[in-house]
Amino acid sequence: MGHEGMAVAAVRYLRAAGAPLSVAPAVAEAVAQPERLADADARALRDALGHFATGVTVITAAGEDGQPVGFACQSFASLSLDPPLICFNVARTSSSWPRIARAGAFCVNVLADDQGPLCRSFAVSASTGADKFAGVAWEPAPATGSPRLEGALAWVDCTIHAVHTGGDHLIVLGRVRELAAPRGGETGPLVFYRSGFRQLQEPQG
Repeated sequence: MGHEGMAVAAVRYLRAAGAPLSVAPAVAEAVAQPERLADADARALRDALGHFATGVTVITAAGEDGQPVGFACQSFASLSLDPPLICFNVARTSSSWPRIARAGAFCVNVLADDQGPLCRSFAVSASTGADKFAGVAWEPAPATGSPRLEGALAWVDCTIHAVHTGGDHLIVLGRVRELAAPRGGETGPLVFYRSGFRQLQEPQG
């Protein structure tokens, strides 16, 4: 099954499990290819949007086979306080996402500014066969059992609330079940800006 087929299977699974989907059945089945920009326009878009600094997270889940799964993700955001919802975006070609979708739950690990190497290890594609969790200390999050990575600035344990389509990505909404910030105030967040990691600088007073 190709990447697109796995994305379709994930959408079908969520529909069967009763998770709300914003897409019409025909769109969900076909996973229509989004309109593509010309290469020059795509480069300009990537360069311009690269000026928007983001935090960095690792989305993790406990796979059906008992093995952990995860990937690095910049497109994470708080969405709603009532009900408590967060969201992240994942490429339709992701080989990790179908396993997370089948788990029905995930943990968002907000990385600290000393966790750049950890981010790089989770940024590789699972299709390469690399063991992203090799040498990584973690424990099950309290609500879902998803991996909670040691040293994370904060973690948010969620169940999948809904999945929406967004061009060549899927928009995943998570219902917050448990969360904590074990390193709050101890260090700053890992920041990604213009294709590289950055650190927040305290203002000179």
